[in-house]
Amino acid sequence: MSVARALYSTVLRLAQPLLRRKLARRGRTEPGYLTHVEERFGHYSQAPSQGWVWVHAVSLGETRAAGILIEALRAEWARRGWPFHLLLTHGTATGRAEGQRLLREGDVQVWQPWDTPAAVQRFLRQFRPALGLLMETEVWPNLVAACRSQGLPLALANARLNAKSLASAQRLRWLSEPAYQGFRAVWAQTEADAQRLRQLGAPVQAVLGNVKFDARPDPTQHSLGQSLAQRLWVERGQRVLLLASSREGEEALWLQALRQVPPLPGVQWLLVPRHPQRFDAVAALCAEAGLSVARRSQWSSQQPDDLPPVADVWLGDTLGDMALYYSLSRAALLGGSFEPLGGQNLIEAAACACPVLMGPHTFNFADAAALSEASGAAWRVADVPAALTLLAELLAQPERLQAASQAAQGFAAAHRGAAARTAHVAAELLLSQRLHSLAPRRL
Repeated sequence: MSVARALYSTVLRLAQPLLRRKLARRGRTEPGYLTHVEERFGHYSQAPSQGWVWVHAVSLGETRAAGILIEALRAEWARRGWPFHLLLTHGTATGRAEGQRLLREGDVQVWQPWDTPAAVQRFLRQFRPALGLLMETEVWPNLVAACRSQGLPLALANARLNAKSLASAQRLRWLSEPAYQGFRAVWAQTEADAQRLRQLGAPVQAVLGNVKFDARPDPTQHSLGQSLAQRLWVERGQRVLLLASSREGEEALWLQALRQVPPLPGVQWLLVPRHPQRFDAVAALCAEAGLSVARRSQWSSQQPDDLPPVADVWLGDTLGDMALYYSLSRAALLGGSFEPLGGQNLIEAAACACPVLMGPHTFNFADAAALSEASGAAWRVADVPAALTLLAELLAQPERLQAASQAAQGFAAAHRGAAARTAHVAAELLLSQRLHSLAPRRL
């Protein structure tokens, strides 16, 4: 072990009590953090096993992307006549809750091990995966080093790296470069991501696109959202505008902009905070501003013939309903882009034919944001007041909104296929490992 990684490991080992306290604190609002805590330190209740296809998706967004990839992996393994046994790991409670939907009989779901040498070794001894796929940005020095030393083929799938993250990694080059170089393969979303990853020594083998483009909206939610939107227009003369996946501070900016910009006629606002632990705080913030709030979790019915309650703001305080929210909305403000947070994934909005208005900060999804804007499926604005001003223009010109809605669907459809490509190269990586293990050893 290098001096740099030894120092890193010591810091993480000493930080374990802090991690336990953090989990206990988060667990007060998100009970999922209090479940199976010892798994994070490499202690498991089940018997040791082997041969897993291990997919790691740290949080909610990565888990949704992983779900698309996992379906493609199952199809690829079936095509080759191979058994498929999934080991799914996460770092956040929302990721683990979403991941439960992806499991089939015989699959296993546990927490990602804390990145100390001991916890990582216990994890690998427990499950002995045949193949490891880490989603998007998950690079852990001890985990990568242990997989490499044990001959476990480990790949970074759907990989992305923005300029800000590259600069941070370069400041810690002594730790980050060996970690990126330790992967057996890296499959980038875009050529720009690939170029940045190569600067850290990552073995980028291909640019395969973004698997999130392969997501299809839940047909039941999509149909329900469209039906609700139609009835809302006919019965109340309203159209829904969405603040999607908002982050802390953005709801306050929105409330301030509502006071600055003339009211938008015939609009029903829908707010969907990114993190569930903030649902109550956002509801309270709206109430303090004098707005009435109707929460999705308290709607009496989900039938198209029963419209949600009359209120100034509908609060989307449920998980897994984004397809409903986007399908219900005429346009959406993209959360995370009005504060310097990098933006949120806009691909799901496009798949639901919902055009988006983006703030100035989309560095986490720079390529998708640029492509969406170029296709006519999105608009770039300077701030929230500018977004509301543009929305007023668009509502007065419904043909522009309709054209943008059609452009959004076309944009989403044009970039599909990354999941199948990634599943294919993952299978080839595993096949290469198996052939290598069967090759005669040179004496």
